This record gives sequence, C-alpha cells and structure tokens, in this order.
Amino acid sequence: MKCPGQDSRYWRADAILEVKCPKCGSEVEFFKDEATRKCKACGHRFLNPGLDFGCASYCQYAEQCIGNLPPELISQKENLLKDRVAIEVKKFFGRDFKRIGHATRVARYAEQIGRDEQGNLAVIIPAAYLHDIGIKEAEARDPGKVPETHSELGVPAAREILSKLKAREELIDEICAIVGSHHRAPPGFSREFACVYDADLVANLEDDRKDNPPDKLKVMVDERFLTDAGKRLALKVLGLKGDE
Repeated sequence: MKCPGQDSRYWRADAILEVKCPKCGSEVEFFKDEATRKCKACGHRFLNPGLDFGCASYCQYAEQCIGNLPPELISQKENLLKDRVAIEVKKFFGRDFKRIGHATRVARYAEQIGRDEQGNLAVIIPAAYLHDIGIKEAEARDPGKVPETHSELGVPAAREILSKLKAREELIDEICAIVGSHHRAPPGFSREFACVYDADLVANLEDDRKDNPPDKLKVMVDERFLTDAGKRLALKVLGLKGDE
C-alpha cells in the first residue's frame, strides 16, 4: 500500500504550492512531495519550504518514499527524531511523572544551552531525554547503587529505543556515549556532552535549591559547569546574580 500522504489520489488543492525563489524572486511551483526544485529563471535549486517531513523522522520507508534526500533534509530528519524520542521516554516511564518531568526539563534546558553553544541538537536533545533511562533497571538490580550504575545501564535501553526509531548508527553511538557517562565528564568530552551535562546539572540544582543557601549555589555554578551558556542559564533559573 502506498502511503496516503504521498499518494496523489488523496491530495487536495494545497498539494501544489507556488514559492518565490530566494535568489531571484521568480515563482517556482512545487508538488508537496518534492524535496527540491530548480528555478527556471535563474537556475538556483532550493528546498521545498512546504514539505511535510514529520513521518520521515521514524518511517523505515522514508528514503524510498521521498527519494534521495539532500543533506539539508537529512539534518532536518535527525532534528525531528527528538519528538519521537520524547514519546518513547514518556511511554517507558509510564505514570512516573517525576521522571518524565525531569527528562523534559533537562531536554528543554539542553536545547537552550545547545543553541547558545552551537552544538548539534540532533544529538543533544535525544541524549537529554534519554539520560536517565537506565534508572528503572538500576533500581531493580540494587536501589542503593542507582547513582553509580544507572548511566551505564541506560546505554542498552537508549540504543534499543533509537534503533527502533531507525536512527543512524553513528547518531546512536554518539547519543549512547553521552547517556553512558552523563554524570562524569570523560577525557576529551564533546560540546554535545557538555550541553547535556550542564542541562542535567541545572535541573538538579533547581530541585535542591531549598537545601542550599544562595552563596553555596553560586560556588557550585562557578565551579561545576562546563559551558558558559550553562552557567548563564543556571544563574537565571536559580535567581542568582552573576559576576560583575
């Protein structure tokens, strides 16, 4: 069966759109399933701004359906992976709303830090959602060792989710490397690791704010963060003043 979204029998009038060429301003006609087109007036090839790429972030037939994807759309596809990961994390934790809330907060903070630090959000956001995915297994094995074991135990769970969503193997490896060491910075850690590490730290300090006086929080912010963007966000979230 052909996907209804790509079957022209199910298309409506808005399946064909006219777009101005970003280079010369001439009208270029796109069908909704076309990834790129060349402007007849100036020869400039550009992306279809109306392309609905949501299903391609997880559909195993995306490449056959849409065709050979240009690099810009491959990047877009990987950025959309975060939405599918968020859904899987919520299903994984079920009614454990505390853990879901923490993962969602860390992902939101990681996105803010990642944008400021110009990191790869296709790695940062899924890793942030998945960073504590090993907690359930760690609690089942030994509740007293959860802080020491949940990072390592999270790697197979994260890999299973990402593989199910048809993520590239290289992307899976990079995300799992962050999940497996997110509480301790490894030698030569990546910018993406630093963004997730700092986002988790912001969320944890926010949770512990009542138990620590402002001067102690300020010292922790000054000493423990790996990125400037993480420090700035922590000061804002914790209501602290930065150094003049």
